[in-house]
Amino acid sequence: MHIGLIGGIGVAATVAYYQRLTAAMRTRDARLELTIVQADVFDLIRTSLAGLRDEQAVIYAGLIARLKAAGADCAAITSLGGHFCFDETVAVSPLPMVSAIAPLDGYFAANGLGRVGLLGTEIVMRTRFFGQLIQTETVAPQGDLVALGQHYQDVATSGVCTSAQREIFFAQGRRMFEDQGAEVIILGGTDLDLAFGGYDPGYPVIDALDVHVTLLADLASGAKTLDDLNTGIQP
Repeated sequence: MHIGLIGGIGVAATVAYYQRLTAAMRTRDARLELTIVQADVFDLIRTSLAGLRDEQAVIYAGLIARLKAAGADCAAITSLGGHFCFDETVAVSPLPMVSAIAPLDGYFAANGLGRVGLLGTEIVMRTRFFGQLIQTETVAPQGDLVALGQHYQDVATSGVCTSAQREIFFAQGRRMFEDQGAEVIILGGTDLDLAFGGYDPGYPVIDALDVHVTLLADLASGAKTLDDLNTGIQP
């Protein structure tokens, strides 16, 4: 299956998707058919902060049309915060959409995780993944989510995480793990690899990007089909 990715939101997340997806396909001894289109991260920041779901969905639809013209069979958004208008996008998309959030519920349940801590954009943390997790209880950092979300936005738009920013994310995850009963911390922002990649924060971490990439690789290699997603089969 030819995979289409909406990239650029941000660049580091797009690179991470590309690297991990190609690596996953090598382990399957399968060829990857992939097309990436470039979205504007500042369009997404503007529409998500203002709650302009329909407007962002139209922007996505134009990008997905380009993916379809390039031969893609499905499309995925390389930003968890960018899923704030997922239902609206599905309604206008010329291709089937592969959610990064829907597979998480099944993944957590399969691994016996009932309570997870969430780091990501302000809207992802505030809405607990837009209320799309049914089987899993999520907790968000206590305190000023807007300020924490701004730190994440700064990292995503710059493509760089400073040591000071890394410690902020590590400390928030530690509090959820030690004080709020989280069994694991979920990296619910696709640019958080810039902060956590190659580092041990002292508590268990799951990168939501990896769960999404596994599903995309299963589709790309033929191990799963789009019909499997429609019938609720998830990793």
